[in-house]
Amino acid sequence: MRITLRLIISLIVVVVFVALVSAWFNVRQERLKLYDEVRAQSALLAESFKESVRHNLEAKNMAGLQKLADKFQNQQKLEGVAVYDGSGSLISGSSALPPELLARGPEINALISSGDGADRAYAVGAKKIHLYPLTLTFNGNEKARIVLFTDISYIEYDLFKIWKRTLIRLLAQMVLISLVTLLIIRWNLVDPIAQMAEWMKNLRIGDEHGNAPPIKGDIFAPIAREATTLATNLQAARRAAQNEARLRQKGESLWTPERLKEHIKDKMGGRPLFVVSNREPYMHIKEGKDIRAIVPAGGLVTALDPIMKAASGTWVAHGSGEADFEVTDADNRIKVPPEEPAYNLRRVALTKEEEDGYYYGFSNEGIWPLCHIAHIRPIFRKEDWKHYYEVNEKFCKAVLEEIADVKEPCVLIQDYHFTLLPSMIKAARPDARVAVFWHIPWPNPETFGICPWQKELVMGLLGADLIGFQTQFYCNNFLDTVDRTIESRIDWEHFSVQKEGHTTMVKPFPISVDFQQPERDAKALAQKPDPAAVLKELGIKAEKIAVGVDRIDYTKGMLERVKAVERFLEKYPAYQGKFSFIQLGAPSRTHIPQYHRFLAELHAEVDRINWRFKAKDWKAIVFLEKHHDHKEITKYYKVADACLVTSLHDGMNLVAKEFVAASDDHRGVLILSRFAGASRELKDALIVNPYDIEQMADAIYYSLTMPKAEVEERMTRMRQDLHENNIYKWAADLTGELIKLRMDDFKLTGV
Repeated sequence: MRITLRLIISLIVVVVFVALVSAWFNVRQERLKLYDEVRAQSALLAESFKESVRHNLEAKNMAGLQKLADKFQNQQKLEGVAVYDGSGSLISGSSALPPELLARGPEINALISSGDGADRAYAVGAKKIHLYPLTLTFNGNEKARIVLFTDISYIEYDLFKIWKRTLIRLLAQMVLISLVTLLIIRWNLVDPIAQMAEWMKNLRIGDEHGNAPPIKGDIFAPIAREATTLATNLQAARRAAQNEARLRQKGESLWTPERLKEHIKDKMGGRPLFVVSNREPYMHIKEGKDIRAIVPAGGLVTALDPIMKAASGTWVAHGSGEADFEVTDADNRIKVPPEEPAYNLRRVALTKEEEDGYYYGFSNEGIWPLCHIAHIRPIFRKEDWKHYYEVNEKFCKAVLEEIADVKEPCVLIQDYHFTLLPSMIKAARPDARVAVFWHIPWPNPETFGICPWQKELVMGLLGADLIGFQTQFYCNNFLDTVDRTIESRIDWEHFSVQKEGHTTMVKPFPISVDFQQPERDAKALAQKPDPAAVLKELGIKAEKIAVGVDRIDYTKGMLERVKAVERFLEKYPAYQGKFSFIQLGAPSRTHIPQYHRFLAELHAEVDRINWRFKAKDWKAIVFLEKHHDHKEITKYYKVADACLVTSLHDGMNLVAKEFVAASDDHRGVLILSRFAGASRELKDALIVNPYDIEQMADAIYYSLTMPKAEVEERMTRMRQDLHENNIYKWAADLTGELIKLRMDDFKLTGV
């Protein structure tokens, strides 16, 4: 109340001051205007009186002169006219003029001496009289003075009325300002603050009805953003503490961001973690005149961002966003995430030629199809290899700059874009602890032998202290490839390779997801997803929904999937008009001709199937070709009766795990390719051969007719496995193994 009163008084003081100053200027301008009007009128009347006075003076007609003076009195506020000779003596004057005014010799003489237009104002009783002189010449050289007397008392009265109106208006403004201020404070400050206080109270006592505070508007926008982040962190910490307490009762322990942070801090002695990848975790793009940060699609970002938030350190990546380098500092660094900075992002700039050769060429037209047995012929060009080598050197330089002041730094390199980087880093910094995680499959030696630079790639990877693959099968393939490619000592019992005095461990680390992320994404939705509402947004109706979420790639089995949907509707016609398959596809690598052809073929196949089963208000397949954020994807996961993950060959495929994590109500069936690494863990999914269209069609039917109890049992077991083997456990296992291996190595060598 005191603050409100002070605010109102302050506003009133300011308004009064401004109003008074404004009124003073207004009165001043009005006074000048009225006096100018009196002068102009007096000058006009004097000129019209002048010739008649001259004529009477020349004729010495005093009676005519007196008659003329009386004629001009009481006209247009004119009190009268007087005529004086050159010495200032009165010749004639209007009868209505007071004698004491006409006899004021000194004032009149002074006025006459001042010359034409030298007006004066005098108080005469209750009146204020304005005197205006005009010189008259007659009989050659004789002079007389005409003086006009005007009543100007009305001017002060008019000015008084202006002041009066101003004060009345001022009083009304003060009352209005007080009322408006009270209402504004009530609506925009008091009520929102009260709502915020109630929300914080509920949050404190554990009432988790959403993370967003109930306040809106520009005034509280910064507070709302920070409060939302605070609420998210508080609720996450509370859930982690509850899980820890629950698991402690069972003698178990759950890996959480907090536990991972403490684990890395303990194992690494407080040293930061360095991650290297081609794809950056946050990309800056332009939206009109603004710059906005987005999260690029892909499993790698989904998996590693939570780890870096927990571990801090630096992520080195290719800056591919159009506004990426407009927001970085002089060293191409920026703190991320934007809403709650937790680690550094170091961006590396690449020319168009480098990106075409290193990324689109050697990496994705060469290594990608080489490792994914999807019957697409890999393409190897010498100029692509040259760019690939140079970009690996460029990233090496950036990494060495980042780890320059860190003793025994830990560097975690991601994927097939940087097979040469481990040996480059070790050559410059032998004390660095280097791990590589290979996200995609590793083929058999015969397939890998197609690559003209297979030896260079293998030697580059063996510069690492630890190489991680998704499955043991891929570890075996890699060791077989090493055995066929170079001379080395392979320890099959401990899965290690010794080459030139350096030991490289090879182990499986099945990657996972942040189990709690779908729950957070679901809470961020405006309302609980409803299947009918989701389908209405798409302009269709259906009773059963299946969903697929993929980056548009020929390895994901998308063509086989839509053909399986067609065969399912063929084989089980009762589902025509009742079942719809929704495919979310993120565009990818559109510069590569093979991807253009694949996308065109996929569109043609979807159009053909939809045309075949064409019906009003229903589609067999809805293809949504765009980038979707986590919240949108979670919405589709939660309304789906089945999720189809039918990769022709995949290292892991985190979509399968994301779908399981999103099923907090234990509904939905996962149809999973046997050629995806996730099938080794999620054994309660319906495992299919994506090349067997008939089998996939039957799997779709079985997923829709499976007893509810069986659906829940299968999903419960998969969720339990995913809950225990989450992304933080994967990170802890990988970093822990790297640190342990180097420590053992130091002991053996006596360091």
